[in-house]
Amino acid sequence: MSESIDDRTVSRRRFLKFAALTATAVPALQACAQQPTAPAAPAKTDANPTGVAAQPAAPAQPTSARVLPGQPGASQPAAGKTKSLTFMQENSFVKAFDDHFTKVLAPEYQRQTGVEVAFDGTSVGGVLPKISAAVETNSGPETVMLSFNWAHLFDQKLIDVSDIAEEVGRRHGGWYDSIKEAVVIDGKWKGIPLGNIGQLMVYRTDWFKEAGYDKFPNTWDGLLEAGTKLKQNGRPFGFEFGHGFGDNHGWMYPLLWSFGAREVEKDGKTVVLDSDETARAVDYVRTFFDKTQLPDVMGWTDVNNNRSFLAGQISCTNNAASILISAKAEFPDIAANTGHALNPIGPDGQRYGFLNPWNHAGFTYAPDQEGTKAFLKWLTDEKQYVDRLVAAETYYAPFLKGLESHPMWEKEPRMQPFKELIPISHLPGWPAISSRATSESMAKYVIVDMFAGAGQGKSTKEVIGTATQQLKQIYGA
Repeated sequence: MSESIDDRTVSRRRFLKFAALTATAVPALQACAQQPTAPAAPAKTDANPTGVAAQPAAPAQPTSARVLPGQPGASQPAAGKTKSLTFMQENSFVKAFDDHFTKVLAPEYQRQTGVEVAFDGTSVGGVLPKISAAVETNSGPETVMLSFNWAHLFDQKLIDVSDIAEEVGRRHGGWYDSIKEAVVIDGKWKGIPLGNIGQLMVYRTDWFKEAGYDKFPNTWDGLLEAGTKLKQNGRPFGFEFGHGFGDNHGWMYPLLWSFGAREVEKDGKTVVLDSDETARAVDYVRTFFDKTQLPDVMGWTDVNNNRSFLAGQISCTNNAASILISAKAEFPDIAANTGHALNPIGPDGQRYGFLNPWNHAGFTYAPDQEGTKAFLKWLTDEKQYVDRLVAAETYYAPFLKGLESHPMWEKEPRMQPFKELIPISHLPGWPAISSRATSESMAKYVIVDMFAGAGQGKSTKEVIGTATQQLKQIYGA
């Protein structure tokens, strides 16, 4: 049976929902570890090359005192010189990225140091419960690739890697400030950034030209105008409004911010969603849905926009690079007419992106923390660090300013906007510091349901009022 594009695409994103849900259920982390979400019969995919269903993590064995994210462990293993260690990572959408680690990096580190490195490639939906089990028992992989806001969820169980991160920044022209939202906690770096899997506007360049647009519209009003024409020409848009994993949040949060609206103030406590700016954003989305979209986008999850774009049913959506990568592999005619563009500018004169960072980190329960840090430092050395990014073909866009002009970007010019997305991207809840409350808001689809409700005909006052009450409960306002 051939590999499913849709299965590959949805697997990359399922972590967004899972991460947020885990953040809202800290007392139930052990249960989460025992029952990760997984399809009944997974297809053979890049994220799951064996086609074998991921097994639930083994139940965490109790420690002498219950260990929760953000709390020190009840006990620590005795220190000892590292003979071997494990690196855990979500299986990448780009198989060459994982192959580079197992076939090049791990053998080379063993050759240089004598330390054997095991690669624990985990299907999406399995990484976070395995981390939860590890911090419960103070045992498990010594190193891991974290995503999203996970460093905030497990900060006190993560090694301080500020010295490594700061040295990498000095060597490569400095870090973009956006990544600090994800990994810098109380002034300490709890992860070493690798790259961002951004989401952009993905559109049919040929169909936009037919409608009179040689370039992608620069503003949300311009996109509404273009979408109206394209839908009239039988080329509707397809933006996710349903309870998916990322393709809804990926355009809704940037749109909200670009209208000058916010969920909560920087203090992380004061809910400010009920505003004129939010009302204008809601009114826009209602019109955007009516005049540009396929009606069934209300029930879409992340597989639907990929499927519809590659089937030639829609002219524009918001997605990661997976549509272009899949099209190049299987639909060359569509790939030739696929373009990427940054999210449009809003009334506040700014454009924004949705932050999806990936970072290397080490756990404090590691028997030899210095040995663990030594491996993380080695991964950031010039050759290892850059070669790993090159292996992924810039699918992980680096957060380092000095790599903006690296030759890796020359292979596929259409990937350039993902580089430009880095400095303008934020985590949900911005400008507040990432927290379990910001994660809970996303997990409960507060912003998604607000916009979807408007598209379904509910009044602006009603949808904002409902969302505001939800946020007040979440933030304790």
